[in-house]
Amino acid sequence: MITLSVTENQKNEDNLFYVQSTSCDLLSQAGCVARIKSAQERSSLTVSCPEELIGVIRAEIVDKIAEIITIKYKTEFLRENLKVGGLSAVEKDILYASLIAADLDDDKKYTISKINSFNEIAIDGVFNFCLRPLRKKWLDVCECVPNCFLNSQLKEFIYYLIENKRKTVYIDQGKVYDSHYRRLNRSSLLGGEKAKITREVLLSNCGAIDINGKIPKEDEFYLKEYYYDKIFFSGNYMN
Repeated sequence: MITLSVTENQKNEDNLFYVQSTSCDLLSQAGCVARIKSAQERSSLTVSCPEELIGVIRAEIVDKIAEIITIKYKTEFLRENLKVGGLSAVEKDILYASLIAADLDDDKKYTISKINSFNEIAIDGVFNFCLRPLRKKWLDVCECVPNCFLNSQLKEFIYYLIENKRKTVYIDQGKVYDSHYRRLNRSSLLGGEKAKITREVLLSNCGAIDINGKIPKEDEFYLKEYYYDKIFFSGNYMN
């Protein structure tokens, strides 16, 4: 067995639970043993896995770490550095999700390239010391956003973001799934409780939505705002 180790500041221990929970099916199938423990203001996730599967398991864990950095850490970065007026608190959260979605694939690829060969990874250390060009890119984006960003500009930006996207996501009883019907829950990294379905859909970079069942009125409003002619209704959904 080979051990992989992921560490994080204890106040962000929930990041380790995200890695563990989103990888649990693969870890279980591979016969891995995963444990989280804390000591001296640091928390660690250790994963013991068969030597012949180390490449697959490492790739999965690195992918989840990259999601934490490019979604959760980036959200915190945007909150700190993007000073914008003209939007409600919910619309600001939607703006953050949209900005993250716009570069998510490229940001993840860059992050993965910096850590994909490590067996020991400190998430906060990677962010602070290995990703300075990425942080500079994020800062440049913040400086390009006008100080007053209106709701109409947010709609235009989202229209541009999804214009040529071809994927369809499915919302079934308030839960979001990709085209292979795998549950999507990356919005948990964004924080906040408002418009979670809308923000999950934005993170998916989809071009169309298929809805089955009721969704919160707030999400219904924003999804119609941004995907108005790209929404399809299944089952017994009633407007």
